[in-house]
Amino acid sequence: MLWLPCRVFAHEIPADVTVLAFVHPHGGRLQLLVRVPLESLRDIDFPLADFTYLDLRAAEPLLAGAARLWISDYVEIREGDTMLGTPRVVATRISLPTDPSFTAFESALRHMSDAPLPTTIALPWRQAMMDVLFEYDIASDSSDFALHPALAHLGLRTRTVLRFVLPDGRERVFRYDGDPGMVRLDPRWFHAAFRFVRLGIRHILSGIDHLLFIFCLVIPFRKLRGLLSVVTAFTVAHSITLIASAFGMAPDALWFPPLIEMLIALSIVYMALENIVGARLDRRWMVAFGFGLVHGFGFSFILRRSLQFAGSHLITSLLAFNIGVEMGQLTVLLVAVPALRWLFGRINERAGTIVLSAIVAHTAWHWMADRWTVLRQFPFAWPALDATFAAALLRALMLLVIAIGVAWLLSGLMRRLTGQAVHSGRRVARLTAPPPAEDRLAG
Repeated sequence: MLWLPCRVFAHEIPADVTVLAFVHPHGGRLQLLVRVPLESLRDIDFPLADFTYLDLRAAEPLLAGAARLWISDYVEIREGDTMLGTPRVVATRISLPTDPSFTAFESALRHMSDAPLPTTIALPWRQAMMDVLFEYDIASDSSDFALHPALAHLGLRTRTVLRFVLPDGRERVFRYDGDPGMVRLDPRWFHAAFRFVRLGIRHILSGIDHLLFIFCLVIPFRKLRGLLSVVTAFTVAHSITLIASAFGMAPDALWFPPLIEMLIALSIVYMALENIVGARLDRRWMVAFGFGLVHGFGFSFILRRSLQFAGSHLITSLLAFNIGVEMGQLTVLLVAVPALRWLFGRINERAGTIVLSAIVAHTAWHWMADRWTVLRQFPFAWPALDATFAAALLRALMLLVIAIGVAWLLSGLMRRLTGQAVHSGRRVARLTAPPPAEDRLAG
């Protein structure tokens, strides 16, 4: 422990790093072009002049080794089910931070064959960029390629812009933060479905606010059968706004995401308070439907950032994400309902409901206050009455009509189910009731 602080590092981890990359299969080779800040390649003592400026001539021989150590060793590329071998470092370059070559694949490729920077340029090493061209051997440029660029280690916050250039010249752009996992560059429908099912499960199980809302929903219930109407209403509602947001029917203003996050916290507070004062279970599906519309927008924020990995399978990915959310939600219910039944079998049910709901309400109240503070930082300005506003208003009205129509259908379904339950209950009561007194005397 005393020895660890004495280690000497080349330089600290940079706070923000932006990686630009191109992937292009062509013939029997796959080209990977990458641009990273030179300061993100740590533990390498690049020669400096006057302790500030990069010695371009002396630094050139170190670039290929740095590219292998910090980039290609962290990149996994698969052609179908086959992992590609170690790439060749074809060319390396030191570039100025203002160099525009990486705006397009063709200009970036030409840049790698240009003459290096003159050694007379005084370039601070913290501003220098390193460009590298790797080549992999492949069987065919029409294969299915998958890429796992685990380059998050380059900085505390690493943002990557990855462009997949198809052999016919079309581009598919990916923008992500950190490590995206395995990225199918041109996914099939089942690849997209599997990825988004996992994303939906992970999102619902890692979203503590969504979990607390579901927990508040199930506290008054002891059987999964009684939750059928509530879960159905919540599922249908968040599916409406989730799909609507994916098709651009949600507001794109900066204040909208913090507003939704604040309303999600408000929904938890409301459900917890309703449990404390006494919930009307026959109408709980209405509350679940209303707040489900809000939670659907919350689900859409994570989905919107991930739809770039869906390829051309937008509808499949939407349905798969929704299925994943429902699978995660069902998992929560299968754990929460038996646990609550076990707990309330050992303590007073009413007192336990109040205590648990109060704890949840206290937590959600602080979330709501914090998110309200964040929301107030976004200025709200009334939109101009123009064609753009009219189109947005029309989309909002369409979404409102859809929500009202679905709520009306659900209301009829719930009345029908309730009527059948009441009719069945009366029938059982008639069958089990004792016979009239005169019938007993006659007998």
